[in-house]
Amino acid sequence: MDEERSVVVCGAGLAGLVTARRLAAAGADVTVYEEREHVGGRVRSRTHDGFTLDRGFQVLFTAYPAARRELDFDALDLRTFTPGAVIARAGERSVLSDPLRDPTAAFESLFNREVTTSDKLRTLALRQDLGTRSLDELFTGPDTTIREYLSDWGFSAKFAENFVAPFYGGITLDRSLSTSKRVFEYTFRMLGDGSTAVPADGMGAIADQLAAKARAAGADVRTGATVEAVDGDGDGATVHADGETVDVDAVVVATDPRTAGELTAVASIPTAARPSTTQYYRLPGGTSLGTKKRILLNAASASPNAVVPLSEVAPEYAPADAELLNATFLGEEPLSMDDDALAAETQAALESWYPERQFGGLEPLATDRIEFAQFDQPPGIHDTLPDARAPDGRVYLAGDYTQWSAIQGALESGRVAAQAVQADLA
Repeated sequence: MDEERSVVVCGAGLAGLVTARRLAAAGADVTVYEEREHVGGRVRSRTHDGFTLDRGFQVLFTAYPAARRELDFDALDLRTFTPGAVIARAGERSVLSDPLRDPTAAFESLFNREVTTSDKLRTLALRQDLGTRSLDELFTGPDTTIREYLSDWGFSAKFAENFVAPFYGGITLDRSLSTSKRVFEYTFRMLGDGSTAVPADGMGAIADQLAAKARAAGADVRTGATVEAVDGDGDGATVHADGETVDVDAVVVATDPRTAGELTAVASIPTAARPSTTQYYRLPGGTSLGTKKRILLNAASASPNAVVPLSEVAPEYAPADAELLNATFLGEEPLSMDDDALAAETQAALESWYPERQFGGLEPLATDRIEFAQFDQPPGIHDTLPDARAPDGRVYLAGDYTQWSAIQGALESGRVAAQAVQADLA
């Protein structure tokens, strides 16, 4: 920018923090208002009795281009999952993995009976096909549901129900596979190109790192500060926050979708939600589930959809004398179930999958009921999402709802919003 311009960023989630850092680094006088006492938005962590608990089960795909661009992976001290998953049903557990990235499980995967041999061959063919296409291309062209896409590729119903439904139930929060196939293609490519990981200090370390970078670039990040309204008049903008009125050159609204809609009146911001419920558990130390750092997928039911041996992947998440697990439940019903009922579902599932063991020592630690974990992503929705410049005047949008619902979408939206502000104020 030719001269110092003033910019307010509403929201200190991933999108807002990336926007703030980039604009501050370009010479703008940037102030970030965040109504919570902590940064991160949906990506945050807390400690509880020596455990690190993320807000719902979240992971980072290290192949995300925006993550590679915006984050210092070495400083995050990432802990990685083993590729693939353990498919579980009553009395039976079987490994299905990527033989190219996990050759030690090639034999188990080859003889996995949950999917057909042709499914395994088609998986390799699909991976090769997606690897020849640019990432931008994956979000263009005709769209359909994941289920229809798999059928068009010739995958069996067993593959869709036994593996993709629970696995992508965790990614899209939609076990019905009615989500856009674009999300499937992009994340399938990411799974093949990189690792699935969590920072040693929890997913909140991602937001903490971005906030530190924003402050180092000169941004003033204020927590516990609520924005009541924003107005754009064409030559500048006005922010009403905590009883004060501030005139600035531009405002970037980087809040959750519903708040962004209220502040900007942009009707194309998606507000249909996918909920999730995640419950965390303590087990006595040394009681490993034996998945070798893989997720357990429930092939028979969505209650729970998956169980994750978190402290097996990241020992720092639990004290030395305990193991940390979580279970994720999909849909509206678990939001209203009490903690004991959710824990009973998880214990019953584990004892069904491990008939040789008892799980009476499974102790619930905390439950995250997240009514708006993602915005719904049916086929075609990405063609209707708002642009960063969608609001009137010098008001801009930054959030995954301008891209697609993922950490990649949030981080990328921050870069796009910052570029739009810089171009318009230059």
